Amino acid sequence: MLSEQYRLVVIVDDDIQRAEKTALLVSFLGFNSEIVTSEADFRSLAARQRSVMAIFISDDAVAKYRQLKISTGSISNNSQRCVCFLVETGIKDGRPSVGAQNSFQGVISYPILYDGLINALQEAELISNAASTSVKIPAAPLFRGLDGNSRDIHYVRELTRQVADTEASVLILGESGTGKEIVARNVHALSSRCKRPFVPINCGAIPAELLESELFGHEKGAFTGAVTTRQGRFEMAEGGTLFLDEIGDMPLNMQVKLLRFLQERTFERVGSNKSIRANVRIVAATHQHLEQLVAEGKFRMDLYYRLNVFPIDMPPLRKRTEDIPLLIDAFASRMVLENRASVRLSECALAVLSQYSWPGNARELFNLLERLAILYPRQLVKWSDLPEKFRPNHDWVTEQLEETVEQPNTKFSQTNVGHLREDGMDLKTYLADIECDLMTQALEQSDWVVARAAKQLNLRRTTLVEKMRKFSISKPEEMSIF
Repeated sequence: MLSEQYRLVVIVDDDIQRAEKTALLVSFLGFNSEIVTSEADFRSLAARQRSVMAIFISDDAVAKYRQLKISTGSISNNSQRCVCFLVETGIKDGRPSVGAQNSFQGVISYPILYDGLINALQEAELISNAASTSVKIPAAPLFRGLDGNSRDIHYVRELTRQVADTEASVLILGESGTGKEIVARNVHALSSRCKRPFVPINCGAIPAELLESELFGHEKGAFTGAVTTRQGRFEMAEGGTLFLDEIGDMPLNMQVKLLRFLQERTFERVGSNKSIRANVRIVAATHQHLEQLVAEGKFRMDLYYRLNVFPIDMPPLRKRTEDIPLLIDAFASRMVLENRASVRLSECALAVLSQYSWPGNARELFNLLERLAILYPRQLVKWSDLPEKFRPNHDWVTEQLEETVEQPNTKFSQTNVGHLREDGMDLKTYLADIECDLMTQALEQSDWVVARAAKQLNLRRTTLVEKMRKFSISKPEEMSIF
């Protein structure tokens, strides 16, 4: 994910303790870091380095950075060797100041969080790589991330292979978390553009008033705070692929400008009337129904047909549950390659995960595996270790029976398990009957003291109470004596 080339992150902050905390987080992400407390020291260091990412942390960083850009000239402007981000301590209502947005490549809120910092550093590498004509980007492995043997994923891989080495615009459809960006990256990696940049941008994550500048760039003086000329994503992606994620959230005025680019392959920076020709392939994605947005007047019909030259539907995970074991294996293998603690699942845990509906799709699955790898490093994750929402009440017996086969000397044994009738049986009802019977036995043996029965069953008292309510189990009334 991160470049193997040497990258130095310079933290410019006159508060040494705050800077050291930031440096620690930067180092944790695998980058080299260095702290400087003055603009002069930064200018001297940047001049000696081939590529620098800078993080400015200061209440008056905007003014300092503007002065620094004027004095450094070619370091920060012409060759883009210096990519600067601001950590703004005074963000109000979740929105950075206009001066900060227009002066820096990105703004990170304080206190610094992992997601904001890693995204900023990855964007800085993207900008640096796009500006360097000598950077060689290795082609990705064939269909990386599109793991599975289901019919649906086979079809996605075939469509990706067919369209990759053409110039057709691709529209990737699917629910959030299904892996639409993975498909886009495979389209790029399998094309003749694979050695040029792949530049992603989320159209729904950038304020409408800043989206034009992000896509097309701006000239110096184009608006208040535009103290220098800035490249947009179209110029960064020259010769490569521009991935427009969540295209359905793009404002109508920007849809017109994108349509013009698709028709003429030219654009203008904000504040300029000079047309720039770009050799960029467009791949777009959305989780929304664009045809419905067209009918509602929220999306241009002509742009829809321009983008929808070659649609690819990414299926939700609930429709390809047979791929879940392969996805888990691929995730575990990647963790091993990264020298991280991997994750192993019991057969019962794997069966339960295959029955879950996965509203968050593959992203939800990978987040769960990441969590389990942290909680149970190099251990076998059992059904009982999974979060509550993955564990239907009736399935707890299944794992107990599974464990008794592996450990015949335990309290339960394989002889407790009934035999399958020739005409078949309802397994769910059968297991529910066993569960109800065992709870009733435990309650009778403990004189209907729920806390004792729960301890005997290795359950929480509240859990046993819920199960008693579910199965309508209650203490028998005393017989009346006449």
